[in-house]
Amino acid sequence: MDNLIQQFRNLPTTAISDAMDGLSNLDSAIKPLKEEFRMAGRALTVQIPVGDNSVVLKAIGEAKPGDIIVVDSKGDTYRAIAGDFVVGMMQTMEIGGLVVDGVIRDLEAIKELNFPVFSKGTTVASSGKAGVGETNVPISCGGVTVYPGDIIIGDIDGVVVVPKDKGEEILVKAKDKIMKDEQRAGKYAGKPDEIRKYIAMMTNKG
Repeated sequence: MDNLIQQFRNLPTTAISDAMDGLSNLDSAIKPLKEEFRMAGRALTVQIPVGDNSVVLKAIGEAKPGDIIVVDSKGDTYRAIAGDFVVGMMQTMEIGGLVVDGVIRDLEAIKELNFPVFSKGTTVASSGKAGVGETNVPISCGGVTVYPGDIIIGDIDGVVVVPKDKGEEILVKAKDKIMKDEQRAGKYAGKPDEIRKYIAMMTNKG
């Protein structure tokens, strides 16, 4: 994992989102299957039609260790794009995580794998394998355009996308946001009078 990715991994998605004015957050319905799941890596994008996951298998073969497979499944919540077998292969190939604007299945087994999966939920229906779709193309996932190589960060609050050419800039802004939040917390924590002043200041604007 390169240094830039590692630094993003250590930051909360909320601060990264604020650094981009909240414009690169995936649909809030896309959440980790376990609260403790956290991930950061480069996007390997996958575009598939509803109900077909064969190109997800192709992506597993193409991915480099640490890559995040990001799947545009058109928001479908009927057929799973992966189950425990497919996710297990991702883990064996040292892929960094899976994000899909759809659903998976075999929830209990995937949780036991402790592999970061972010999805809209689970289903019981499997996908077909007609072989239609593409990898490493621009996609739309969770309402956000994702390009191959973009930086994907996920934690308990959701998933954010950092454009690959703005990584350093957004990292600096996110760290600055965290520092300012910590200073604000220190100023008001345990001080009722200061809190009243802050509320008055914020509610009397204009």
